[in-house]
Amino acid sequence: MKTKQEAALAKHRTTSQRRLLLDIMHSAEGHLDADELYRRARERKDRLSLSTVYRNLQLFKKLGLVEEHHFEEGRHCYELKPAVEHHHLICLGCGRVEEFICPETQYMKEKVAKDKNFKILSTEVRMTGFCSACRRKKRGES
Repeated sequence: MKTKQEAALAKHRTTSQRRLLLDIMHSAEGHLDADELYRRARERKDRLSLSTVYRNLQLFKKLGLVEEHHFEEGRHCYELKPAVEHHHLICLGCGRVEEFICPETQYMKEKVAKDKNFKILSTEVRMTGFCSACRRKKRGES
């Protein structure tokens, strides 16, 4: 049986580079930007260019395999498309990104779609603030 990634890539050549990039993203904790993905890939396969990473990220995005996030100005992060929709808390102090699930968004999507006769494909909830460690640091606590 084919994996979701293999099925999505069926109309495209499944290269060793594509498999490597997907494997790295699958094993990564958190969100990777293209430079970090490139660095990790180069550790395992030295004949890989940064432009190859960018091209494949765009392909993966087009095929619905990855999601692109903009947590900071000018920085694009990627993660494999999760099985369950989730959202993000972003610390303005340290930049940490924490994922959370909000069941209310499913209700909201259904209600808004019905009320506005609109087909909603996804939602994105992004909350910014300060994590507990940054708040303690700001107060001068250890």
